[in-house]
Amino acid sequence: MISTTRERPRGIFKEFLEQSTEMELLRFTTAGSVDDGKSTLIGRLLHDSNGVYDDQLASVKKSGINRSSGPIDFSLLTDGLRAEREQGITIDVAYRYFATSRRKFIIADTPGHEQYTRNMATGASTADLAVILVDATKGILPQTRRHAFIASLLGIRHVLAAVNKMDLVDYREEVFLDVEQDFLQLAGQLGIARAQCVPISALEGDNVVERGERTSWYQGPTLLEHLETVPLTERDALESLRFPVQMVIRPDAKFRGFAGRVASGVIRPGDDVLALPSGRKTRVRSIVSYDGDLPEAFAPMSVTLQLEDEIDLSRGDMLVSPDNGPRVSQRFRAMVVWLHESPLEAGKTYLVKHTARQTKIRALQIRHRVNVNTLEHEQAARLNMNDIASVEFEAHVPLFFDPYASNRATGSFILIDAISNATVGAGMIQEALPDRKEPGGQELASLKATQERVSAQERYERHGHYPAIFLLENRPALASSLERALFEQGFEVLHLNDGEASPDTLLDAMRATQRIGAVSIYSGEALDTETKQRLTSEVEPRLLDLSRENQNANDEELFRRALALADSLRLARPQNNQEKAN
Repeated sequence: MISTTRERPRGIFKEFLEQSTEMELLRFTTAGSVDDGKSTLIGRLLHDSNGVYDDQLASVKKSGINRSSGPIDFSLLTDGLRAEREQGITIDVAYRYFATSRRKFIIADTPGHEQYTRNMATGASTADLAVILVDATKGILPQTRRHAFIASLLGIRHVLAAVNKMDLVDYREEVFLDVEQDFLQLAGQLGIARAQCVPISALEGDNVVERGERTSWYQGPTLLEHLETVPLTERDALESLRFPVQMVIRPDAKFRGFAGRVASGVIRPGDDVLALPSGRKTRVRSIVSYDGDLPEAFAPMSVTLQLEDEIDLSRGDMLVSPDNGPRVSQRFRAMVVWLHESPLEAGKTYLVKHTARQTKIRALQIRHRVNVNTLEHEQAARLNMNDIASVEFEAHVPLFFDPYASNRATGSFILIDAISNATVGAGMIQEALPDRKEPGGQELASLKATQERVSAQERYERHGHYPAIFLLENRPALASSLERALFEQGFEVLHLNDGEASPDTLLDAMRATQRIGAVSIYSGEALDTETKQRLTSEVEPRLLDLSRENQNANDEELFRRALALADSLRLARPQNNQEKAN
């Protein structure tokens, strides 16, 4: 009997832990203007969802500060700093955890005042959803625009506008509808596709956790219902592999592994990978973890990869998908949130921490500063603390990155002051810029440098794309059109057909275009199986056989498909004329 009673709680506790581990986690941030009731809302949410410990609740009840008309000032549950309680405002980022039967939550409670913009950006950087409070008596304010802009800038896909203080406008439906219309219009301007508005009263508790009887005209979800049901299956748009190497593990002569966190994509044993910056191609032998070898790994798992070949990789290098690599460039444009009292000035050098790579970087120019209240672009010679701006940078060595909109992990970076070691800025990469060539480089090159062979990766970086072979058998007109289109887009491209060479010399020509990093298009008669197998063994996976995969497709469909495949070969997208003009 004794053993039975002891084992039962253990079993229940184990079941509880397993259920908690498997439960989804939603990270969300909150923001609002001063006195919008943000801290009260979070306190109400924690209290009504049973997320407050008894001793915390008792402490709040005994507090000498109570700005509400009820027995409990819910804002005191979140405003932990003495200055916050005395002033009734949120100053620093506060993280709160609670859970329901459907989902776990981490709240990043961020300040609403303009002088704490950097704090909001910090709290929102890892969020899946943003809750922006709007005072129903005031409507959309400049700070509301600022909070929505920062949410869109940081790539937060879901934004919920909590229209608070409905009790002060007698819960009138027309007031809520006017605010909802204005906010949805703002969300559309900022490119926020998934916006939801909920009428609430944080003080009275209407539509926070329980549905309010005084808003019977509202049929949508309560705030908690939306938090519990918003989909979390969406990841970064990029599906290709990105694996920044953090450490080389070599405990003995028999084991050599590369540890890191998968930034995007899925990796399995036997998959082909491309090593950057060397440009060497290899395969994954095994995926090692603490629990043993794994059949696959995906973002954001931390694992160790063993490779088939002994290639040179170190901290800061990256393993990527061979058929869709990242941009490789020293120069890029990024949106920057400046975090430090010392201003950012054009021409100044900092340290950049990007994935696992750290190097020197120079701010080339400030393209424009964003007025976070009006969203207008302004000219600026320097950036002060809390400023947000578009800035061009040049790193000391090439970085391997994707646009932030496609991949947060490889599209973000921080700037560090080399003297104080303080983090001074955070950036979101928008696009690569053409690498600048130094004047007189050929004349000043040393004899030793001129004797070094040109690597494959250097050719790829000069062309801005990887090599590939397109097979468009018996479609010479389509091949000519594709050659012209790719040439106009900046590709090194050559159209081949079997009338120009014998099968053996044709293979040699294709190999040559591969070696110089160019794209070749074959449009002659159908190649025999042996010839295709020889090509496949040498250039796979960049042998793009559109003839085999699209036998019944028309020329227009094949043309669009070929352009899409060619776009995936790019290392860095060139600026168009309009962007250069800006």
